[in-house]
Amino acid sequence: QLQACGGGLLQAGDSLTLSCVASGRTLNNWIVGWFRQAPGKEREFVTHITWNLGTPSYSNSVKGRFTISRDRAKNTVYLQMNNLKPEDSAIYYCAARSTAASQYNNWGQGTLVTVSS
Repeated sequence: QLQACGGGLLQAGDSLTLSCVASGRTLNNWIVGWFRQAPGKEREFVTHITWNLGTPSYSNSVKGRFTISRDRAKNTVYLQMNNLKPEDSAIYYCAARSTAASQYNNWGQGTLVTVSS
């Protein structure tokens, strides 16, 4: 089970950290990702991190502004978002899949991030 939290209402240029806590299973050999969905738009990939090695990957839209990290002891993945823009406003979801899977099959509930200009 994945539990995402940390959303809020911010202004452009602000920073925010989202958390995704995994419970009920080990994340060894899994990949944990963040996705977002803005109103009227399709869900899009934001970033992911491999649990074992901590290797990140980012979409071009957030590269250089967002940082994903994980705390293995807390079974938690963080999404540090800096220099937020109004276009970052969306519901953010964390999700997980095994490294052998092609699709994410474990999803947490979303957390809303709203950035005003």
